[in-house]
Amino acid sequence: MKEKENAKDKLIKTASKLFQLQGYHGTGLNQILKESGAPKGSLYYHFPGGKEQLALESVQFTAQSIIKQINEGLNQSTDPIQAIQGFINDLAERFTKESAEEGIPIAAIALETSLSSETLRKACQTAYGSYQDIFSQKLIDAGFKVEKARELGVFLNALIEGSFLLSFTTGTNQPLQIAAEQIPTILKGS
Repeated sequence: MKEKENAKDKLIKTASKLFQLQGYHGTGLNQILKESGAPKGSLYYHFPGGKEQLALESVQFTAQSIIKQINEGLNQSTDPIQAIQGFINDLAERFTKESAEEGIPIAAIALETSLSSETLRKACQTAYGSYQDIFSQKLIDAGFKVEKARELGVFLNALIEGSFLLSFTTGTNQPLQIAAEQIPTILKGS
């Protein structure tokens, strides 16, 4: 039984990485099998729904990892401005060291499949909603009104996601650094 669990985990981790780097349509099941080292029979045993089910579980796996990163980053300070600014600066530093080789966690799947797979669209929506909720809660805990905090949660998630996209496009972490610099202006004005 443990062997099957390991094969499933290998498939999910490998698929997550490849979807981030190559996108949903650019990643084939044979490549996932080869790079994961999992037996072919384990793919359809664990994912009878095929590639879509594997992508769904990959999005959920990746989302949990990102949720953990956001929580850890925001817990570095009780002040929401310092916490969010520090989190984005940490992302900028990580981008320079490693993220440029890892891709954007969920964006590729979201962009490629939102019109063709309601299942994957909803999974991406749930992931992004979870990120937004964490930012919103940090602001609520600091005394922001609930409605304003929720709006800012959406804004912060969009700012970070967009800054990541621009960082990949430019090949530098400068868009992330600029986003971090603007956090005090944005949040103090709210």
